[in-house]
Amino acid sequence: MAQSGLACRTGRAIAAALLTLLAGCAGGRGGGDSGLGPITLATGRDLTGYLQHVLDGWNRLHPGQRVTLIQLPEAADETYVQMADSLRAGSSRFDVLNLDVAWTSEFAAAGWIEPLDRGRLPLSHLLPSVTSTATFHGQLYAMPYVTNAGLLYYRKDILAKAGVSPPRTWAQLSDDARTIAPRYGLQGYAGQLLPYEGLTVNVTEAVQSAGGTILGDEGRTVDVDSPAARAGLAFLVDGVRQGWIPKAALNFKEEESRRDFQAGHLLFLRNWPYVYDEANAAGSAVAGNVGVVPLPGENGPGTGVLGGSDLAVNVHSRHPQTARDLLAYLSSEGVQRQVLTEGSLAPVWASLYSDPALVRRYPYLPVLKQSVDSAVPRPKSAHYDQVSLAVAGITSEALRGHLTVDEASARLARELTAIVHSG
Repeated sequence: MAQSGLACRTGRAIAAALLTLLAGCAGGRGGGDSGLGPITLATGRDLTGYLQHVLDGWNRLHPGQRVTLIQLPEAADETYVQMADSLRAGSSRFDVLNLDVAWTSEFAAAGWIEPLDRGRLPLSHLLPSVTSTATFHGQLYAMPYVTNAGLLYYRKDILAKAGVSPPRTWAQLSDDARTIAPRYGLQGYAGQLLPYEGLTVNVTEAVQSAGGTILGDEGRTVDVDSPAARAGLAFLVDGVRQGWIPKAALNFKEEESRRDFQAGHLLFLRNWPYVYDEANAAGSAVAGNVGVVPLPGENGPGTGVLGGSDLAVNVHSRHPQTARDLLAYLSSEGVQRQVLTEGSLAPVWASLYSDPALVRRYPYLPVLKQSVDSAVPRPKSAHYDQVSLAVAGITSEALRGHLTVDEASARLARELTAIVHSG
């Protein structure tokens, strides 16, 4: 009996060992623990410092699955290069990637990020428009994390003195920028017109607000050489030529334009929602005098570009289950509230936009929701980096007076056609 009991215990021990071994093999990339374990989250520079605090909350709840934050450069173009180079090499250095929404389609097409199960993520609680940034050819490849839509900031005190309402059309904007701004020693209007991703966004907004598009059919067709697209580009080119967009704006990114408005130099500014808190902070020359409305368009409210970021899982993640669980955590209501209150970023959780306490603290939330609801993603393409470089480079030449609008549109159509068919 003793020998029989020992044999049984020995048999059970061998069976348990075999099961453990098999489980380790089944874990694949997870390394024997069903995909659970420490991971990294790669992101562009966190300018407000809130994200580490958010991850500290996760780490307290999951001590065996700690997340290490890897901050890449502030400039989106540099962050893109570092992420793309790492993924292209098959590296597992970055488990979760905080992607600019414009990159999701390209990274999905390249096979760098893994498809996600819609049923495991709180998609039904999100703003309806934001999920479109995270899909490619009908498949979900990322989880919307932060959204964004361009807003028009204006000097409430100046427009009140002039007795005019905030502009709803391009004609009203250009007329106010040309006539009212100089009376008060101000420049008229600025956006982000340096030749980088920000210029691509500004141009895309203008084209869409005139009823045009740059690419169609998820990047399969080129639509930029159309009357509507040319009208959108002409709005910006004419503004620089006529002087109500200062030439200094041709060197502005987000922060340069924000500082110029905050210093009291501009009547109007196109920028992202984070500017509201900054412009109203103590020490700002315009604190208390900042208004915000949706971007104007050719004949009424414009059509913005969805900004923000999506969270994706590297196909070579060492612990993919933890990575997927982190996506669900970061898109939960509690964390999304922190995104707004600590990060000054626009959350994707829909109910936060009607929370009375938040609306009192952030009066721009209803305007932002309206802008996000009507905004659309940037041109989707498996070659988005090339598309953006072409748009920014060629339209910059037009803004600087080196190409006419017609010349720029025709040249851009040729280059985009070559890019679209290069794959």
